[in-house]
Amino acid sequence: MIAFVFPGQGSQYVGMGKEFYDEFGIAKETFEEANDVLGFDLAKLCFEGEQSELSLTANAQPALLTTSIACLRVLENETSYKPDFVAGHSLGEYTALVSNGAMKLSEAVHTVRKRGEFMQEAVPVGVGAMAAILGLDKDRVEAICNQVSQNGMIASPANLNAPGQTVISGNKEAIEEASLIAKSDGAKRVVPLDVSAPFHCELMKPAADRLSGVLNEVTFSQMSAPLVANCTASVISDPNKVKELLISQVTSPVRWFESVEMLKTQGCTNFIEIGPKNVLSGLIKRTLSDVSVSNFEKISQLELINNG
Repeated sequence: MIAFVFPGQGSQYVGMGKEFYDEFGIAKETFEEANDVLGFDLAKLCFEGEQSELSLTANAQPALLTTSIACLRVLENETSYKPDFVAGHSLGEYTALVSNGAMKLSEAVHTVRKRGEFMQEAVPVGVGAMAAILGLDKDRVEAICNQVSQNGMIASPANLNAPGQTVISGNKEAIEEASLIAKSDGAKRVVPLDVSAPFHCELMKPAADRLSGVLNEVTFSQMSAPLVANCTASVISDPNKVKELLISQVTSPVRWFESVEMLKTQGCTNFIEIGPKNVLSGLIKRTLSDVSVSNFEKISQLELINNG
């Protein structure tokens, strides 16, 4: 069985998607559809913009979604691959929902543009922080977060990326304290993340509340392949459950490696990461053995995928 997985924020880079845009009409049409929704030239931002502007949350989210769907459409047109299951990391969950027909691209682009704005505006710059903790298990990281979450300060697991790799999120002071404790507890590395807001924690509740209003306007359709959801790591095929999951996702941890394990449990042995870079491919390889993992974002990978 095949799982299509889609990357989240952080995988963006200037030039992403340009090969397919130049070579395949369906990729160009995908960017033009997004341009129409957003009212500006997203393709130009992706191909020629400044990395700093592309990485702004409100820009990065629609840019990654659109680029990943352009890659997907080329893959579907040029090969016979179809997914049995889909999943995406945070923002990538929206891409997954476009890929299986649950959301229209136009509605998803509009929604993630707003989602990015809401997340950016939820917490003043400098108040929040995130850090990656490598080499401690998730239960120990969670215990450290509970230890430092007091006096109105919040720290909590945000991304359970792979066994021994957990990102934490919350108030800057709490994250700094948790980082020091993690180091003294034997973490191999603690890496502060260069992010503009503390994603996937309770500080994002204002963003979740505002996003609910946008999602009320979205019509969710039947899925061509089930989704493994971020915040539950469970299989979802009912479109009526999608809205509440997308709202919960804003403040809940992304249970990525548990989602990957669920995909394996469902019988998936072939994972294809569709979209910029290969971050998820690396995490899957750290989580599972005896599976095939590939990524798809360049023309040269078409032959590799076809021969795979």
